[in-house]
Amino acid sequence: MTITFYGAAQMVTGSKHLLTLANGTRILLDCGLFQGKGSQLKELNQEFGFQPPMVNYLVLSHAHIDHCGLIPKLVREGFTGRIFCTPPTLKLCELLLLDGARIQQSSEDIDEALYTEEDARESLKLFETVSYDRKYQIEDGVELLFTDAGHVLGSAAVNLNVKEDGKTTRVCFSGDIGRFANRILKAPQSFPQADVIICESTYGDKFHLGTEGTEERLEAIVHETCVERGGKLLIPAFSVGRTQELIYSLNRLAEAGRLGKIKVFVDSPMSVYATEIIKSHPECFNRELREYMRFEDPDPFGFKHLHFVVEADDSKLLNFVDEPCIIISSSGMMEAGRIRHHLKQHISDARNTVLVTGYCEPSTLGGKLMAGAPRVNIMGEDLEVKAEVKEMKEFSAHADFGDIAKFLICQDKEKIGRIFLVHGEKEGMLKLKEDLEGLGYANIELPRFRMSYEL
Repeated sequence: MTITFYGAAQMVTGSKHLLTLANGTRILLDCGLFQGKGSQLKELNQEFGFQPPMVNYLVLSHAHIDHCGLIPKLVREGFTGRIFCTPPTLKLCELLLLDGARIQQSSEDIDEALYTEEDARESLKLFETVSYDRKYQIEDGVELLFTDAGHVLGSAAVNLNVKEDGKTTRVCFSGDIGRFANRILKAPQSFPQADVIICESTYGDKFHLGTEGTEERLEAIVHETCVERGGKLLIPAFSVGRTQELIYSLNRLAEAGRLGKIKVFVDSPMSVYATEIIKSHPECFNRELREYMRFEDPDPFGFKHLHFVVEADDSKLLNFVDEPCIIISSSGMMEAGRIRHHLKQHISDARNTVLVTGYCEPSTLGGKLMAGAPRVNIMGEDLEVKAEVKEMKEFSAHADFGDIAKFLICQDKEKIGRIFLVHGEKEGMLKLKEDLEGLGYANIELPRFRMSYEL
């Protein structure tokens, strides 16, 4: 069996890892869209580097666009196999892939669409759901098990047992690992002993702040921006996961009477629909949230001054809102979506604040703002950055070093043959490798783009 890394190799996005078995079966782990990467982006998303018709199965870890966003293109180019994921992941993919197609076809920033809505609909016909903790035989000699990764609703670590020539190789692909202090979802689950681990490393060189005091820190930013300066607080956020975390925190502040009459607009159709899906899966919530719903507030994703904006015309009307307010809109890296319109309108006003709550690839608009760029180009206009740019890592859904170490603790180190670090920038991965070696893990690799390994 060999593994080849066609994405998220010494980079964060574009998750694609191809297993080729001795009998010729090819299993693709994720099929994600590359984001950022400047001038390289178009080529990275146009060329898979492998032949889609030759892939037999796709196993999807979760419904974030950098993990699932090229599935319609894979199908468009000839993939006809089965796609395995958890039931909530399928629900979210139905939204994300169709929305991705609309963005591809309508965006002024994209020369040629990677796929159409019809491609997205065709791809959805190939999905097959497998629940957590259920062993599933993909084919003779290949067994699949999903365990909860705690990252977003439906996210899973992919566990494969592959029998070849009388020997079983146990492979675990972590997908994106969530935080053990997740405020909505259950903590990442332990997973079966593996011989080979493909492990995410986005924040593997860092420690997040604890979630204690999250509402207080958010309240302070809201007060400074909306009350003291009379400005608007713009929060770019991914539609799945991050937006719901923000709504939950603002809900707690509102229910405690600490938001006053400040209006909160969630300006993203995807966020609206994703929130409804998440509300329909309380079995995935952690104990703290379930108890909060039982004893304090049965709807933690709704409060008096919260407004969901779906229609484009209503989104445009937000430009004429004179009063201080909070606008949550996608995308998180600020590369697409309605957030770009709001940034264009408000980035040059010193009363306003842009609050970054998650990872931004350095070449994206979000990455440039985080790096302190004095001017940025948004939708063809060169704009001076006068708004304050702040960051709250408490809302990150990615594991930090402590979470990754805790995720791996269920393993017998002596039985792990190899660990591949993916989904990270090289400098951070080198630090994670060093720290994991300090904990006794060995044979840690940092695969390069399109590099193959014999397992």
